[in-house]
Amino acid sequence: MEIEFRTDGLSRRRFVRLLAGASLGTVLASCGQEQAPGEPSPPANNTVSTKQVRAQPTAVPTKQAPATAIPTEAAQPQPTEAPTESPVRVETAAPTTQPSYLTVARGGDARAITFAAIAALGGMERFVKSGDDVIVKPNICVDYRSFEYGATTNPEVVAALVELCLGAGARRVRVMDYPFSGSPEQAYATSGIADAVQRAGGSMEIMNARKFREVDVPEGRDIRRWPVYQEVLDADVVIDAPVAKHHSLARLSLAGKNLMGVIEKRGQIHANLGQRIADVVSVVRPHLTVVDAVRTLMTQGPTGGNLDDVRLTNTVIVSHDIVAADAYAATLFGLQGRDIGYVQAAAEMGLGTLDLASIRIEEISV
Repeated sequence: MEIEFRTDGLSRRRFVRLLAGASLGTVLASCGQEQAPGEPSPPANNTVSTKQVRAQPTAVPTKQAPATAIPTEAAQPQPTEAPTESPVRVETAAPTTQPSYLTVARGGDARAITFAAIAALGGMERFVKSGDDVIVKPNICVDYRSFEYGATTNPEVVAALVELCLGAGARRVRVMDYPFSGSPEQAYATSGIADAVQRAGGSMEIMNARKFREVDVPEGRDIRRWPVYQEVLDADVVIDAPVAKHHSLARLSLAGKNLMGVIEKRGQIHANLGQRIADVVSVVRPHLTVVDAVRTLMTQGPTGGNLDDVRLTNTVIVSHDIVAADAYAATLFGLQGRDIGYVQAAAEMGLGTLDLASIRIEEISV
């Protein structure tokens, strides 16, 4: 289905923002268009519909990056393997040709499961068009932890996103974050993300303090203006790519929490953490959320430091709906979306779907 992203004055960016908080049929109706077959929407029977399938090799028009030699801490004990069984107990439904509302891919190859999850959601072409300016926002926490410790987004997940965006015709793909400790240059290098992104054909950008701008937060319930990185607001496509991990204050750091890396005055956000993060989500509104749960930091977050605290969950969660993605990610920790303040607050604001039983989830083994 080819969608024209400017209909009766509705901008492409606003269209995709609306998509995150409603079914596509509802959004298209607001544009005077009818929903076409092949587009995702929650099923009418209000039950989770999943399909356990074995992913087949997908022809993706992207540049293939060479395999990466991953540094390891040989002296540290190895993280425990997580059970492969899905934390969400659902019944299998009949196969469907429609793209899923949310996809979950599992397997030992981080790059492969990222490709599979995006393909099952309808492909990166569903989000990125020829000539688009794309920003990928991973979690690059500090300059003294590599991704093995579960505090930083897996480099292969980020590289896969860069490849897929370029393959979909993106004009450029920039990767950036605002580490809360240490220099960005060192954090980018230590994480392993800088090297992976360069090999994939993207670029790392150091966030310039002069590019933060005070902007209105019209849907905010606690904050009405806040400094946000202007490049993120201006990009054609923003992909939120957090690592799923424990957080000592927020309980979990997921996609909503990851957006604190695109704002200033982060200390003040903690005054009312749950609601203020949700307010930030309302103004940034990423087009696609990709949660890296390959190595999950189960405790001592957000920085970790002991491989005993890391679990090999080998999972990637993908959706256009940031609330649904975070709600599913919470189940990996034995929690639900409503247990996380900012996820619950975002759902109450209509920014996404908290009820996993109301959407179609496709689970893939790679």
